[in-house]
Amino acid sequence: MLTSAAMLVTLAAGASGQEAPATAADPARGLEEWEKIHAVFSHPRCANCHVEDEHPRWSGPEFPVAQHHGFNVGRGADGSGLGNAGQRCTTCHFDSNSSALHGPPGVEGWHLAPAEMVWWQKSSAEICAQIKDPERNGGRTLEEVATHVRDDKLVAWGWAPGPGREAAPGSAQETYEAIRNWSAAGAPCPGG
Repeated sequence: MLTSAAMLVTLAAGASGQEAPATAADPARGLEEWEKIHAVFSHPRCANCHVEDEHPRWSGPEFPVAQHHGFNVGRGADGSGLGNAGQRCTTCHFDSNSSALHGPPGVEGWHLAPAEMVWWQKSSAEICAQIKDPERNGGRTLEEVATHVRDDKLVAWGWAPGPGREAAPGSAQETYEAIRNWSAAGAPCPGG
């Protein structure tokens, strides 16, 4: 006999035409999947631009002490940056990574994450609650969050950050699968 959660997963899979992850509502399994997701979201390649105070960070193994991005870079009204007058993120961040060691990284459309998507120095439980909240995740369902992580070129940059930078763990596909599995397991949060 199927549990109600398993029936919902089965029905959702049939309605969407896609095969649902094999995981059914299982908090322990869900928390295992969440740890994989948190390892990516809290990694400097991701967290450095998910900031609350308008200033992206330089942090990670390449920087012993986290610091504000140089050149007085700020979010700007649309996230594409205005620190010094007229300076946008794309002034230095082009459509691809610089080939120079620690040169400006790049991908088409370089910009900061929206202000409501803050997780710089947030706890795992705080990030987890935020990812599930459409008011703080870009108005997305968990399936849409997973697809965003897998398909967005700027997000994908975290796994190919250019010379001299540590990549986020795993891959976009692995993180997509972890989000789907976490969601299917009931999307539990640590401490919840």
